[in-house]
Amino acid sequence: MKKTLSITVYNESGVLARISTVFSSRGFNIESIAVGPTETIGISRIIIVLPGDNQIIEQITKQLNKLIQVIEVKDISSRPCVERELMLIKIRSLPTTRSEIIEIAEIFKAKIVDISDVSITIEITGDPGKIVTIQQLLKRYLILEIVRTGKISLERELGINTEFLKNI
Repeated sequence: MKKTLSITVYNESGVLARISTVFSSRGFNIESIAVGPTETIGISRIIIVLPGDNQIIEQITKQLNKLIQVIEVKDISSRPCVERELMLIKIRSLPTTRSEIIEIAEIFKAKIVDISDVSITIEITGDPGKIVTIQQLLKRYLILEIVRTGKISLERELGINTEFLKNI
C-alpha cells in the first residue's frame, strides 16, 4: 500500500538530509519525493510517497516530529487531494510514427517541447494515473529517456473526493 506524507519544515540547510536519514535508518524506501517553498518565506513542504501500512506511517510520523526543523507531518493518503506530477519523456520518432505520437500527446493535452529527426520530447502534467497511462501508450514507440518529478499534493479545501465522484 502506498502512503503520501506532507511534511512542512523550516527551510534550513541539511533539513532534507535529516528527514531522509529517518527513513533510511529504519530501512524504509522512498518512492518519490518533491520539495519546494510554500506561501510562507522560510517554510518548505516535502511530499513523500512510500510503501507502508498505517503502523509504519505512525512510526515514521513520530520520528519526524522529533526533528526540530519539522513543523507538521500529515498522512494525506486517504484525504481528498489535488495531485499532480510532471513528466518529460523522449520517444524515438521515425517519419512513419511521428504523427501517431503527436496525436497521443494531443489527446492527453501534453506539449511537444523538442523534436529532432529521430526523437520527440513530450511534457505532460497531470494526476499520477494520467502519467502512467501515456507512458504505457508510448512504450511501443521506444522510450529513450524519462524524468518525473514525483507526486505533489494539496488537500482539497472543501473535502470533496473527486475519485469517489468518478464512480457515481
